[in-house]
Amino acid sequence: MTMSEVARMTVDFTREAERHRHELRVHCYRLLGSFDEAEDLVQETFLKAWRARDTFEGRSSFRAWLYRIATNACLDVIGRRPARATTDEMPVADVPWLQPFPDALLDAEPDAEVVARETIELAFLAAVQHLPAKQRAVLVLRDVLGWPASETAALLEETVPAVNSALQRARVTMRKHLPQRRTDWSGEPNPREKAVVRKLVEATESCDVALMASVLREDVTWTMPPQPEWHRGRDTVIDIWAPVMVGPEAFGEWKVLVTWANRQPALANYARRPGEEHFKPVALDVLRVEGDEIAEVVTFPSDRFPLFGLPATL
Repeated sequence: MTMSEVARMTVDFTREAERHRHELRVHCYRLLGSFDEAEDLVQETFLKAWRARDTFEGRSSFRAWLYRIATNACLDVIGRRPARATTDEMPVADVPWLQPFPDALLDAEPDAEVVARETIELAFLAAVQHLPAKQRAVLVLRDVLGWPASETAALLEETVPAVNSALQRARVTMRKHLPQRRTDWSGEPNPREKAVVRKLVEATESCDVALMASVLREDVTWTMPPQPEWHRGRDTVIDIWAPVMVGPEAFGEWKVLVTWANRQPALANYARRPGEEHFKPVALDVLRVEGDEIAEVVTFPSDRFPLFGLPATL
């Protein structure tokens, strides 16, 4: 093979693989719950596919072949994770590796079904992490991507009855870990949800703890991956938040930028301490809004800000 033929083959392979980068990243993210790991696994998938390109016989589509490589790579990662005790009450707290996914990158995927809100929200992602590896892959391939049982079985080198059995068991576990009111969530951002978000922004920037409490549901939950602890109840959460807003331990002035993660509203919080010139990143809060109240807050560290294109200071 001449150098020009090798170059042409490389260009063709890269072009075809890149067409599927966005959906493979979302696929790996659903399986792993970690954005950083998903990015790494997509690169690993392309590298493995390139090295094994001579073995691709065309019996399945190139896309399905990439999904097979990516899924198996993810299953290897899942298998290396230490076993963790989990609870039915608060799945997000049991997933310390959970990371948010910027909506701007979700919008890069043209297939709306691949990034449907109900299968990319943090609660769904956290619930998926409770499934054994094979069940997790079956659920994502069958219920999220809509693959037939026969194709799923072929990808996982399982029988169709085994795949159907794994899917049923996965659905039972998902129902245990998903929020009970999840069926009431809106499919798209609506005026009521946006109004609640605006109210929380106003409360934060004015350090109005009473206004902040008014937008939280009585049984609101708050988690902070990778920290394992979680808190439930409006009064409990406000008691923890209040000292950084008002009083001798307060951070100072606050500014908030609204963004979106996992098809959910997210607030990028910045604080300017006394004597400082700039507002500096503090945390990214991803919100689950039900009706006119915030039902859940998942707080991520400020190292996620660059991924969202958020400024380093204000």
